[in-house]
Amino acid sequence: MDSGYYAAMTGLLARTQALDAAAANLANAQTPGYRAEREYFRSVLLDSAPASQIGQAVNHFGLLGGDRLNMGQGPIQPTGNPLDLAIEGQGFFQIQTQNGPRFTRDGSFHRSQTGMLVTEKSEPVLSSGGKPIQIPPGEVSVGANGVVSVAGGAVDTVGVFAFPSTAQLTPEGADRYVVPQGVAPQLSKDAVVREGALESANEDTIQGTLDLVVMQRQAEMMQKALTVFHTEFNKFASEDLARV
Repeated sequence: MDSGYYAAMTGLLARTQALDAAAANLANAQTPGYRAEREYFRSVLLDSAPASQIGQAVNHFGLLGGDRLNMGQGPIQPTGNPLDLAIEGQGFFQIQTQNGPRFTRDGSFHRSQTGMLVTEKSEPVLSSGGKPIQIPPGEVSVGANGVVSVAGGAVDTVGVFAFPSTAQLTPEGADRYVVPQGVAPQLSKDAVVREGALESANEDTIQGTLDLVVMQRQAEMMQKALTVFHTEFNKFASEDLARV
C-alpha cells in the first residue's frame, strides 16, 4: 500500500487530536490557572531498512507523540481579595482532594467557617509542610514568600511546589494536576506569591480561536487526501488488477 496513505492517515489522526486539545484550551481560556496543552510530534520512518534519499523523503513523516502542558506564565489580574493568590514563576499550590493530593495554579481561596484555608470547592490548601492551614480570626495578609499573617503575626506558610522539568503532570479537570508516581514535589525556590490577585489561563482567546480554525482546516485537508488515496486504490483494484 502506498506510504502516502499512512502519512495522510497519521496526519488526520494528529490533527483530530490537536483539534480536541485546541477546543479544550479555548473552552478554558477564562479558567484561573489553566495550563494550555500543546501537541508534540515524533519522527517516524515507515521503512526501518536503509532507504534512499527519495525513499526517506516519501516515507519519513511526523506522528503525534501526545500533548504536553504549556508551563508559560499567565497574566496576573488583581481581585482585591487578600486570600486570592497568584504564583509568579514556576510552581503549584498543593490541595487535598477526595482523590488525594493534587496541584493547581488556581488560587481562588477563602477562609472556611472552621477557619481553614480552602479552595472554592472547600478543599484544604496545604502548607509548605503538607498540612492544612488554619487561619484565626483577624485581618489576613499573605507575603511574597507565602507566609500567612493575621493581625501582623505569622501563622503558617502556603506551600508552592515545583517539579523537575522532565516530569509530565497529568490534567485532572480544568485546573487540577496529578504528579507521576515516583516524582516528589519540592518547595519552589524562585516562585513569588502575589496577594489579592489571580493568574489567568496562559491561553489567549484570540490565538486559541485562530488555532482552532487552523486545526479544523488541516483536518479537512487530511480527510481530502485520504479520499484521494482511497479513490486511487479502488481504481487500481477494479481496473489494473483485473488485467493481471
